[in-house]
Amino acid sequence: MCGIVGGIAQRNIVPILLEGLKRLEYRGYDSAGLAVINDQTIYRQRELGKVKGLEELLQADPISGNIGIAHTRWATHGKPSTANAHPHVCRNKVAVVHNGIIENHEKLRGTLIENGYEFTSETDTEVIVHEICQAMETTDGLLNAVKRTIKKLEGAYALGIISTVEPNTLVACRKGSPLVIGVGIGEYFVASDVAALLPVTQRFIFLEDGDIASITINELVIYDAADNVVSRPIKESQLTADSVDKGDYRHYMLKEIYEQPFAISQTLEGRFINNRLQESSFGHNSAEVFDNIKSVQILACGTSYHAGLVARYWFEKLARVPCNIEVASEFRYRSPVLAADTLIVTISQSGETADTLAALKEAKKLGAKYSVAICNVPESSLVRESDLVLMTRAGPEIGVASTKAFTTQLATLMLLVIAIGRRFQLTEKVEQKITSELFGLPGKIEKVLQLDDEIKALAEQFAEKQHALFLGRGTHYPIAMEGALKLKEISYIHAEAYPAGELKHGPLALIDSDMPVITVAPNNSLLEKLKSNMQEVSARGGQLIVFMDETLASAADENVQIIKVPQVENEISPIVYTIPLQLLSYHVAILKGTDVDQPRNLAKSVTVE
Repeated sequence: MCGIVGGIAQRNIVPILLEGLKRLEYRGYDSAGLAVINDQTIYRQRELGKVKGLEELLQADPISGNIGIAHTRWATHGKPSTANAHPHVCRNKVAVVHNGIIENHEKLRGTLIENGYEFTSETDTEVIVHEICQAMETTDGLLNAVKRTIKKLEGAYALGIISTVEPNTLVACRKGSPLVIGVGIGEYFVASDVAALLPVTQRFIFLEDGDIASITINELVIYDAADNVVSRPIKESQLTADSVDKGDYRHYMLKEIYEQPFAISQTLEGRFINNRLQESSFGHNSAEVFDNIKSVQILACGTSYHAGLVARYWFEKLARVPCNIEVASEFRYRSPVLAADTLIVTISQSGETADTLAALKEAKKLGAKYSVAICNVPESSLVRESDLVLMTRAGPEIGVASTKAFTTQLATLMLLVIAIGRRFQLTEKVEQKITSELFGLPGKIEKVLQLDDEIKALAEQFAEKQHALFLGRGTHYPIAMEGALKLKEISYIHAEAYPAGELKHGPLALIDSDMPVITVAPNNSLLEKLKSNMQEVSARGGQLIVFMDETLASAADENVQIIKVPQVENEISPIVYTIPLQLLSYHVAILKGTDVDQPRNLAKSVTVE
C-alpha cells in the first residue's frame, strides 16, 4: 500500500516530491509527509488526510532542499494521525519512509526503549529509523548502518533513508515491496511506482528483492542480497505523464470504464496470426509447460479473485480441465495438497499483491512446477516469480475500484483457456467461435456504454438505500459478486452477492420493498431457473432491477425494472455484463457524495498481508 517518493537533484526537490505523492495517492491517503535536508538539518512537514492538505501546509510554511523523501500513508500499525505519518525522524539525524510491515517491531521497540530511544508514534516504521540511528553510532557511514539494520527486520519493506551525517546520500532498499529508481540527467529519484516519476524521467531501474542502493548526485551503486555490487538494467517506460491524467473525465474511474474497449483491443493485439492464438505470447517455453499440466489452480484476491471464479467455469466447461480457485490469503494457511502437474495461475493488477505472491511461493514449496501470471505491470514481483506471463495491457489504472483491469483479466484468462484447452477437449470449431467473439468484444462494450444515461437515472433509486442484493447464476454469479464489491467499495452501501438458487436457503429473509435486488440475466441455459428465482423476490415485494439480454421478452411488473443489454454470445457475456454494474456503482457513488477514486479505508496496491 502506501506510496514512497524520494530524490536527489541539483534543484529544489520539494515540488517533485509533492507531484509524485499526488500521483501515488491511490496507494494510500490517510496522511502525507515529506522531509528534506538543508544546511545539515532535517526539515519535515506532515499532515493528516490527503496530499492536498500537505501542499497547503507547505504553501503556508515552505521548506526546500535538493535531497528528500516523501510518503503517502495507508494505515496499518497505528491510526491515521499526524504523529503516525511518515517520514519518521530520529534525533534530527536520520529520516525514513517505509512501505510494508515489520513483523518483529514490538521486540525491536522494547530493546530500543531500554537503550534510551523515545518513540512518538504507534507505527512499526519508527523502529527502523531508531535502529539505523543506533547503528550509526558504531558503524562507518549511513549505508553500512542500513545494511546492519535490515538484517534485524522481519517482514516486508521498501525504504527511503536520508541522514544529516551524509547529507548528499539517499539510500533505498526493498524486500517484498516494490521500489524503482528513476534515472534523470544529473539526478536520481526513487518511488513505489513509475507513475510518480513520469514528469521527471522515463528511464527506470527496477530493484530486485534484497537490493540496497546508495545514491548520490554523481553515482548510483546497487548491492544485492548477498552484498555484491550488481548492475541492473535501465528500462525505458512507454508511459507518459499524460497517460495517468483524468483528461476531460470527472473521475479516473469513469475514464477507466470508458477506456475498456481500447484496453481489450490492446490485450488481444499481436497475439493472433490468421485468427489463431499464438502460444508464444505466454513465453518461449509455454508449449512445453502446457503439454505437461493436468489441472489448474488459480490464486488471487479481491476483484482478481472474481476474474478467477469466472475462469474456473471456462476451464471446466470449455476445456474440460480440472480447475480450483482459492483466495490467496487463505491458501498457504490450510496445508493444501497440490499435484506436481498443476499449473498455478496467479492474477494481480499490480503484480505486487502480498498475499498472492506469498501463495505462489507456497505453491512452489509444495512442489508445483509450473506457474503463469496474469498481470498489468511488467517488471513486477509476480511477473519475475512466474514461469510464464501474459500481460493484460490495461494501461495505468488509478481509480482504487478496479474496472478495466478486471475486464482485461477476463479477456486474458480466456486466452489461457484456449491455449490449455487445445490439449484437452476444446475443439478447433469452438476455439474459432470464441476467437471471433473476443474480436467483437470492444464493439459490444461500446454499445453497453451507451446505456450510461439510463443507468444514471436508475442510480437515483439508490440514493437513500443502505443495502443491496446481487444475484447471478453460472459464470454470472462471480459478476454479481464483482458488482456487489464495486457498490460497497465506492458508495459504502452494504451489498452482498448470492447464486440465485441460494435465495431460498436464507437470503430470501432479507427481501422487502427497501432492498434492491440487482440481477444479471443473460440469455443462456440457466435463464429459466433464474426467472424462477426472480419470481421468488417479486412475490415478496422485492424491488428487482434486471440487466437482461435485449432479445428476451419481458412482462411489465411494478416491482421489476429491466435494463436491456445488447445481445452477446454466452462465452464472453460475463465481460459485457460487468460494464453496466460498474456504471451503476459509479453513479450511485456520485449521488452519495463519496470519494469515487479514493474510497475510505482502501488503497490500490495491497502490498501487505
